[in-house]
Amino acid sequence: MMSSSSNETLVSHQTFVLIGIPGMQEKNSWVAFPLFVLYALTLLGNITILYVIKIDQSLHEPMYFFLCLLACSDLGLSISTMPTMLQVYWFDSGEIPFNACITQMFFLHSFQWAESGILVAMAFDRLIAISEPLRYRLLLPNTVIAKIGIAVFSRAFCVIFPIPFIIKRLPFCRSNVLSHSYCLHPDAMKLACADTRVNVLYGLILVMCTLGLDVVIILVSYVLILKTVLSIASREECLKALNTCVSHICAILIFYVPMIGVSVVHRYGKHLSPIVHMLMANIYVAVPPLLNPVVYSVKTQQIRQRICNILKLRKSRA
Repeated sequence: MMSSSSNETLVSHQTFVLIGIPGMQEKNSWVAFPLFVLYALTLLGNITILYVIKIDQSLHEPMYFFLCLLACSDLGLSISTMPTMLQVYWFDSGEIPFNACITQMFFLHSFQWAESGILVAMAFDRLIAISEPLRYRLLLPNTVIAKIGIAVFSRAFCVIFPIPFIIKRLPFCRSNVLSHSYCLHPDAMKLACADTRVNVLYGLILVMCTLGLDVVIILVSYVLILKTVLSIASREECLKALNTCVSHICAILIFYVPMIGVSVVHRYGKHLSPIVHMLMANIYVAVPPLLNPVVYSVKTQQIRQRICNILKLRKSRA
């Protein structure tokens, strides 16, 4: 009899509910407009980066092609999450169909894993540029960059592909209220009323074998970069070489620090205010795509100059 009741509950349980500010849903509208502005600036910033690199032949270099991949990944991440975030905060409508939630989950995690792979490729790019400056373009022709890009996105697709299936097999007969304004695998997994060890184990293996390995490769790359830079006799040349890495180091911190922060808050911050969880969750998906184009525009002279030239040209035409 109990089994029949559970099945009925499961059959009717075909939606999840996303939330904004926990316990203060009436104040969601306070976040709506800033979030919309952030979304618009994110789209503008990343599209500007792609446009500037496309029209300026002098920027058709490996470093900027990798930056294009990063901008595409950031755009994908924003487009995957912002619609439901705006739906929750602006229209106070949190319901999302089960299949739509799983689809969002797949794309969100795919673009995150792709971004991690792109950061590894950019570290490799900086290592070659500094250690082999005369053979830099020879070692990284357009065909190699294209293959790296395909490999990065293929890896992200392949490792995230099982997640929709291992989450879909679970029965959800408890609460259907998620903790955030978008769908995450760990968040949805907590609502299952069945054994989730397969999900936990796969998630752990995934993080260790991909993100963990990516961090190790990036650290090794920078150890080798430092070793090469410190062997340069000229202090001016040494600083110039290190300066080319600043934007990439900022991008690494912008990506990994919020990710680690959300993981720590999820695991050890149960006593913290729900607002802290909400802020960390929003920073996790909204801030990196916004800040990456800002960092590269400010710290990369060629991009900064090109954007200034475009603005001046449009101003003179007006």
